[in-house]
Amino acid sequence: MDVLVARIGKPHGIRGEVTVQLFTDAPEDRFDAGETFRVEGAAVAELTVAKARWNKDILIVAFEQVADRNQAETLRGAQLFIDTTGAEDEDDDAWYEHELVGLDARVDGASVGRVTALRTLAVQDLLVVELADGHEAFVPFVGDIVPEVNTEQGFIVIVPPVGLFDLNTPGSNQAPDDGDDVADGATVSDTGEARD
Repeated sequence: MDVLVARIGKPHGIRGEVTVQLFTDAPEDRFDAGETFRVEGAAVAELTVAKARWNKDILIVAFEQVADRNQAETLRGAQLFIDTTGAEDEDDDAWYEHELVGLDARVDGASVGRVTALRTLAVQDLLVVELADGHEAFVPFVGDIVPEVNTEQGFIVIVPPVGLFDLNTPGSNQAPDDGDDVADGATVSDTGEARD
């Protein structure tokens, strides 16, 4: 199965290097010289890593097929995929998004929703869980909060800290303001202030 590893960003310098937005927690392994990616969203079908280096927290990659900034510009927004079929993962606790999406989310044995996405972030990964009431919860994907992932039986176990499922729901202090608190008959000016 093909897995999204990165999205190409803007060119870096004049020699064809590009920045990449990562969707993998193992960039050092994925961007070794000689690694080849299947490409979507560009005129080329494959790209092979010539070299990769870090510039602060941004990964800069040079590909064998890209010689200058003009060529690099044509790759902006392209997605890089690898084929994981038959790949052996040495880390038993490592999961790809496609393995998690659709799993039943359970708390104390009862279903509370379904996993809809995995967000890979710098500090920690987050599982996006669509709750039974239709709202989304962002669950830190760490062992203390998600102690069990069972892909064979199709579920994860969540031990939620108090209030975890209340964040981002209407009425919580994290929910976007939908304007419901404006008094009846009042209008909102372009400055955002309610007026009668």
